[in-house]
Amino acid sequence: MIGLIAGGDKAIRNPVENAEDQREQGWNDLQTYQITSGDTLVGIAASGTTPYVIGAIEKARQQGILTAAITGNPGSPLALAVEIPIEVVVGPEYVTGSSRMKSGTAQKMILNMISTSVMIKLGRVKGNRMVNMQLTNSKLVDRGTRMVAQELGISYEAANRLLLEQGSARKAIEKYRSR
Repeated sequence: MIGLIAGGDKAIRNPVENAEDQREQGWNDLQTYQITSGDTLVGIAASGTTPYVIGAIEKARQQGILTAAITGNPGSPLALAVEIPIEVVVGPEYVTGSSRMKSGTAQKMILNMISTSVMIKLGRVKGNRMVNMQLTNSKLVDRGTRMVAQELGISYEAANRLLLEQGSARKAIEKYRSR
């Protein structure tokens, strides 16, 4: 999964004025990733009217790329432009002009559902465990060790050695069972 934002990574912390109004820039930004008809493009815009997103979606459809959208505005131009519209009706925001409260929260929840479903479908989840997580800190190594120990019925120490040797809980479990 690759996330893009109008204005690039800088826009995550600092406003990049008018970036979302650049209809061609969304597609231009996607070119770095060489997306093809084997990919899916999900456009996200609370209003469903953001030119950066709509332009990328329209160009992707012309290229035979599956398109979806997550928006808080049913029947919006973005929802009408995609094959799979996900329209979240959250009602008016508590603070007019701010879409990050109800709409943004709803969109994040939908993205969590999509990413979780994809990880399950790719086999990176076993039962309710993320067995392909990156072992990037001690908390995740501990979590992976406990997963391996519980799944295989072995000691914490043995599970830890196996996990670190194999690099993921999934690989550790597969290696142990293939012996």
